[in-house]
Amino acid sequence: MLLKSKIHRATVTGCDVDYVGSITIDADLMAAADLLPHEQVHVWDVDNAARFVTYVIAGPAGSGTVQVNGAAASLVEIGHRVIVASFGSFSSDEVWAHEPVVVHVDAANTIARVDSDPGALLGSPLASQAGDPR
Repeated sequence: MLLKSKIHRATVTGCDVDYVGSITIDADLMAAADLLPHEQVHVWDVDNAARFVTYVIAGPAGSGTVQVNGAAASLVEIGHRVIVASFGSFSSDEVWAHEPVVVHVDAANTIARVDSDPGALLGSPLASQAGDPR
């Protein structure tokens, strides 16, 4: 398993503990990160270190929605920053050519940059070396 894609440091816009589970993400962010509806994702809260696994549901395009639903909504708070990561299996030939898709967002969850460097923070000197924005 390799990192397939991630949305880096998205801001949680909602928490709904009564929803039956999942994370709702703006459809534009999903498309940029190559995430499919119902795809399994790992979610890591940058602000409190909570980690959980769930699946993605598409939210309205252009809305900036990143809403944690179900029991996991108790692990995060509105305004927390999260990393949403997906992983995939690749053939032995694909492994060596694979580059993950990393979607960097601003505080409003608007796409600021898309690259393939999972270690570069947006705004850091490393980010400017991580590749051209798409």
